[in-house]
Amino acid sequence: MAETELYGPVKAHLEAAGFEVKAEVASADVVGVSGDLIAVVELKTGFSLTLLQQAVARQKVTEMVYVAVPRWEGRAGWRAFRGNIGLCKRLGLGVLSVRLNDGFVQVHADPLPFRPRPSKLRRERLLGEFSRRAGDPNTGGARGPVVTAYRQDGLKLVAYLAVHGASKGAVVARATGVARATTMMRDNHSGWFQKVATGIYDLSPEGRLLDLSQGESGGAC
Repeated sequence: MAETELYGPVKAHLEAAGFEVKAEVASADVVGVSGDLIAVVELKTGFSLTLLQQAVARQKVTEMVYVAVPRWEGRAGWRAFRGNIGLCKRLGLGVLSVRLNDGFVQVHADPLPFRPRPSKLRRERLLGEFSRRAGDPNTGGARGPVVTAYRQDGLKLVAYLAVHGASKGAVVARATGVARATTMMRDNHSGWFQKVATGIYDLSPEGRLLDLSQGESGGAC
């Protein structure tokens, strides 16, 4: 398909909103004028960095800048489209989709200033992981498993049980300084532990095979 197939539906959409519309004005794909209002729409057959760069450049002319792309297909298409809506909102851009079979134009976002609202919960999780993690065992940008604070705590429990054998969770917690020791051994996300009696845990066969000297280079648990 060509970008020109988007023009008719987008023009009709703007005209219905009271704009006089013309194409290819001062490098902008679509320009609508209504009194003092200026709307600019950049057309593309799909989201791309080039599209966003062009749209952001148009913000030097007006705050009312939209991007218009063909409507997505399927669930995977919608997931990708939804992610791009979020990105456009952060850039202060509006988003239009065009259904080519009937020319229907849907407004997914209007161009508004973006005001970040950090999640308190996510902030606390990030700082919690940062403060609990011992040292800096990972390399930024590297692919593959990540050594987390949870894994480091698990290795402490493994090291204790390897020496002392089956123990009460409370005893392990005090000895290792891992307050959540009982919960970790009970949940056993790593597969390293097993319950041998009420409140008492030991290493599982997998845990006994764990090489503690190499543990921090393995997968996260």
